[in-house]
Amino acid sequence: MKGIVFNVLEEIVTEHYGEEGWEDLLDRAQVTGAYTSLGNYEDDEMMRLVGAACEVTGLNTADCLQWIGREMLPRFEQAYPGVFDHYPDSIGLLQALNDVIHPEVVKLYPGARVPVFDCTRTGPQELAMDYRSERGLCSLAHGLILGTGDRYGQTVHVEHPECQHRGDGRCHFQIHVEPNVG
Repeated sequence: MKGIVFNVLEEIVTEHYGEEGWEDLLDRAQVTGAYTSLGNYEDDEMMRLVGAACEVTGLNTADCLQWIGREMLPRFEQAYPGVFDHYPDSIGLLQALNDVIHPEVVKLYPGARVPVFDCTRTGPQELAMDYRSERGLCSLAHGLILGTGDRYGQTVHVEHPECQHRGDGRCHFQIHVEPNVG
């Protein structure tokens, strides 16, 4: 996993729990915490940090990953200034992940193994999305989807009726975005 993801996790934890909270997480996870944005790190190291975050927050793994994902989105926007401005709303951004956003990530971070999101517009404010990734971080993706609503001032509802963690053949999201009023 790319170091930028670890850097963003550090920002999130530090914002909510202070420097001491981050140091506590590193100790609990038994990792050094020396991450450069372009570096490559083992997925297991991230999952140990997530496990430690679960201990600190009292959340289960899925809810913790969802919280982290939602908190990550504005930080990714800071890391890639102007990119999100090209999309009028959550659905526009989500539909651009494979064709626009992730190719840019791979340019900036060669070797990045980004997830694949297969999107189908099912209504004016609805999107069906299949998530594919060797990492199986669908809960993180769920949080990032919710974060798009925060970014665009929209209420986003996400259902996750199929999940590989529950024995299904895929991870599938049904996304409904309430229209902006006013």
